[in-house]
Amino acid sequence: MNQLLLFLAPGFEEIEAITTIDVLRRAGLNVLSVSITGDHRVVGAHSIAIETDCLYPEIDFDEADMLILPGGQPGTKNLNVHEGLKAALTNFAKAGKPLAAICAAPMILGQLGILDGKEATCYPGNEVYLKGATLSKRRVVRDGSVITAAGPGMAIKFALEIVNFFLGEEKSEEIVKDFLLK
Repeated sequence: MNQLLLFLAPGFEEIEAITTIDVLRRAGLNVLSVSITGDHRVVGAHSIAIETDCLYPEIDFDEADMLILPGGQPGTKNLNVHEGLKAALTNFAKAGKPLAAICAAPMILGQLGILDGKEATCYPGNEVYLKGATLSKRRVVRDGSVITAAGPGMAIKFALEIVNFFLGEEKSEEIVKDFLLK
């Protein structure tokens, strides 16, 4: 079964993290929330605390099928200073394994050169960090194995694109129907 890892740092955007976890679990995907701090409890940008499934040192990246980055500030900045996470993102990209980032978090992928030659989007004002990317006006973009999204309002669509990537359009549409989005 696919194992997806969603990384949390203090100041993460709650709607992006929680919505993504919720949608992926409804689809039957195995997603784990991972604290990059030494504590399972991570507090988001709007003072909502989340108890994560595991801590960064407990992760076996060989078993992971996707790495997911929610945005928010200072959450994105806090993710961006974690050298182990950045090395894992780089290794995933080199191996062609899927990555997903929303809001400000695509800037991390851009600064690592992962978006070079790819179409991508991000929260307005962060485009300068998408080094080598072709900037898209679309709110959710999948280019190969990299998914990016523009911001909090796109959390459901971002998560649905991940569902689509792993389980196909039919499963994604099933969730859309269940959520009364159509």
